[in-house]
Formats: sequence, structure tokens, C-alpha cells
Amino acid sequence: MPYFIDTHAHLYLPEFDHDRDHVIETSINRGIKKIFLPNIDSSSIGLMNDLAVRFPDVCYPMMGLHPTSVKDTYPEELERVEYELEHGYYVGIGEIGIDLYWDKTYFKEQCLAFSRQIELSIRHGLPIVIHARDSFGEIMEILERYRNKGLSGIFHAFAGTVDIAKQVTNMGFKLGISGILTYKNSTLPAVVRETDLKNLVLETDSPYLTPVPFRGKRNESSYIPYIAGAVKQIKNITLDEVAEVTTNNVQSLFSLEKHG
Repeated sequence: MPYFIDTHAHLYLPEFDHDRDHVIETSINRGIKKIFLPNIDSSSIGLMNDLAVRFPDVCYPMMGLHPTSVKDTYPEELERVEYELEHGYYVGIGEIGIDLYWDKTYFKEQCLAFSRQIELSIRHGLPIVIHARDSFGEIMEILERYRNKGLSGIFHAFAGTVDIAKQVTNMGFKLGISGILTYKNSTLPAVVRETDLKNLVLETDSPYLTPVPFRGKRNESSYIPYIAGAVKQIKNITLDEVAEVTTNNVQSLFSLEKHG
């Protein structure tokens, strides 16, 4: 039976402190067999890794410095990222990127941190998970410097246009399809319609971006089937096909056959 993978969930955050185990068990029972945990900064590493140790066949940690955590201390934060990649087990580098929505103060530092982590991904042979908010042009300019270097990964919580989606997939990246797909004024239905299923992966970004019909409440990995159901309707295919292809996309991208 096909199963789903949630490629992006922050289940280690305080929003889950009172029912974390129940959330994970519910997700497993609803067919979400693997959940990827993107890191934020040094403060989240221990919490994330503790969860991966407790659920070793379900929770897969990634390592990176989130762009909104790039401050004056970013060199020390990147040293920690580098140390963790050398000494720990991580399936990818994320979430990394540039965020110009909240604060442009550290734009230069965000660019430097993003470039450094791309170089780490090349060194370690790991895919990257990109956070691009109000920064697509800046992200693509940096990625172009590393074209033909073996880069791969996901544009997390993709919310761009069909033309932007084509640029992303032509560079070899997958689109992370989240609960945004179910929102009334979302541009994502057109993107999903025009994008080959082999270029899509599913994610929740829990506890954020909760899909309809739960929008306004805390998101969790067990809601992946609602996102998959929207893909099914747009593509006019079966839910099993959505599960099978998107899961295969993730397994191939993250080389899960090597890790189990």
C-alpha cells in the first residue's frame, strides 16, 4: 500500500509539547510513514535530534540555519551546522535560504549563510531545502553560481507562479506543495496542474500553513492526505498515484534506500 512522506514539519516546537507522541502516532496510522524535520538554529538541534532518536524510522532530521535566525552570531551558528554535519546523521540541509518578508537588516548575511550552506551540501552530497520568501530572484541568482555542481533539493512551501515553477524544476529542484494549495486565492492549483507529478513533494510545515478544512488551527503531519487530495482532484488521478509518485520522489531525492 502506498504511503505518504511529510517532507517538512517542525514537530519539535512548543506547539506540540502536550501531545507530540499522539500527533506522530496519528500520522503513522493515517499513512504518513516518514516525517522530515528541518532545523532552525542551534537552539532547536537538541529538540529535533531527541525526536529523531525516539522515532528513528519515522522522523528524519536535517541540518541548517534558517534565514530568519541569521543575525550577528551567524558565523558561530554556521560553525555549529558544519560540526553537526561532520558528526551527526542528517538526510538534508535545511531549512536554508533568504527571507526578505520580515526583516531586510541582515540581507547580506543571509546571502553569505545561504551560499556557505550550499557549499556544505555539495561537500556532503546532501539535498537542500530552500526557504524563499519575497526573495526568489535573490535565491536564483545565488543558485546560478552553483549550476552543474550537483545541487538538488526542494523549494519549501512553494507559492510562486507557473513561470517560476518552471525555472525551479528546470534547475532540478522539486516543489514543496503545502496546505497553501487548498486556500481560496492560491496560485498553486495552476502550478500543480502544469507541473509534472515527478517534480512535486508534499509537506505540512507543521504547525504552520494548515490546509482547509482545518485552516486557523495548528497544522500536523496527519493532514498530508488533505493536500494530496487536492493534488488528486487537480491532476484527475487516484490518491494512490499521488502517494506513490510523491513518495518515490522523496526517496530518490534523499537517497532513503541507502539509509533505510
